[in-house]
Amino acid sequence: MSLPQRWRRLALAVAAVMAGVIPYSLAGAAPAGAATASGSAASGSAASGSAASGSAVSGPTAPPPVTVLTHGANNDDGDIFITPTGDTTTYANGPEIINNQGQVIWFHAIPDGLTASDFRAQRYLGQPVLTWWQGTGLGGLSSGTDYIYNRHYQQIATVNAGNGYSADGHEFLITPWNTALILSYTTATADLTSIGGPADQTVIDGIVQEIDIRTGKVLFQWNSADHVPYSQSEQPLPASASTPWDWFHINAVHLDPRGNLLIDARDTWTTYDVNRFTGAINWRLGGKDSSFTVKAANGQVLDSAGEIFAWQHDPEALGNGLYTIFDDESSGTPLLPYSRAVYIRLNPWTKVATLVQSDNQPEGLSAASQGNSQTTANGDLFVGWGILPYISEFSRSGQLLFNADFPAGVNSYRAYRLPWFAPPQHR
Repeated sequence: MSLPQRWRRLALAVAAVMAGVIPYSLAGAAPAGAATASGSAASGSAASGSAASGSAVSGPTAPPPVTVLTHGANNDDGDIFITPTGDTTTYANGPEIINNQGQVIWFHAIPDGLTASDFRAQRYLGQPVLTWWQGTGLGGLSSGTDYIYNRHYQQIATVNAGNGYSADGHEFLITPWNTALILSYTTATADLTSIGGPADQTVIDGIVQEIDIRTGKVLFQWNSADHVPYSQSEQPLPASASTPWDWFHINAVHLDPRGNLLIDARDTWTTYDVNRFTGAINWRLGGKDSSFTVKAANGQVLDSAGEIFAWQHDPEALGNGLYTIFDDESSGTPLLPYSRAVYIRLNPWTKVATLVQSDNQPEGLSAASQGNSQTTANGDLFVGWGILPYISEFSRSGQLLFNADFPAGVNSYRAYRLPWFAPPQHR
């Protein structure tokens, strides 16, 4: 199914907000030494790999190779941003930019034992920047810091969670007004006797914070436990009350066209549209208390639970009631044989959500975790397949334009195709 022309215009606007406008290539070039926001020196970030925040890297320093399986997409929409993760005995891990042939443009090796995620180009104070999270425990009770680097590959700022929380690696989004939207996981004790659980169950709640990047001040905070009943979870209760129950599993916070927040929870199978000032939920898509009934357009299929998506990630608003979501369809036992990226049309008057298009995993595989789908400047869809070692790009009509894979044991939490600019000395 072909996408309307207006989707392309919106995608161009989104890309302009998120990134610089000129792709570049600097394979083999060594960037300048990093500097903190206060001007103190940190270790450099070179194509051969060096650590952030002055930490030394031991072991491998080169990233895993990326093998292009399907050639067909041009590079007009930018370069590819990934965080290869896994097999640290053979490869270094860290944020990386590659071109359409899988060649390294820039790579930043991180110390063994740490994970990098959500690496992309964004804009901060009117300038193109590189951003990513780095820390430990991604996928659970994680702890880390968000980094901002300028186009000279120098660290200019870091962002940490406030109010005693630690930044989680699922999301680091800079808003058009130069604040940061970040996530955090925290434990609490809940009385779950109303849903057949213990009176003292340890639970993991999801936190959204908006942070003033310059001062570190928390401008807004939202806690899943204040707005969503525990009964909405699709995650079974653990055998022991002392085992943390990841009932919500927050994994994304984005902006909708009205400036509200799109908050995604994998373990309730729900995307929430939330008022950015009051925290009130405007509507729910998916899960046990959806504001919409669901249906599939001709040629599309719902999963075995009769849902458009399950165990999902990364909702993106394209405008005019159209959304994309990365549909894992699995947390171990698939509801469909494959994962996919889906387009959903919401009708606010009839309260119907229609699955209008889906781009399926090219190898027919199911991703049990992670993943994202990003609309590029020309309206293509770039997909990171999460725990699966693949990245792909589809045309607006659903044609596979690009497909590549990592070595076995390596994956990238998300993947993006974005424009990026570097000064001539770094080309």
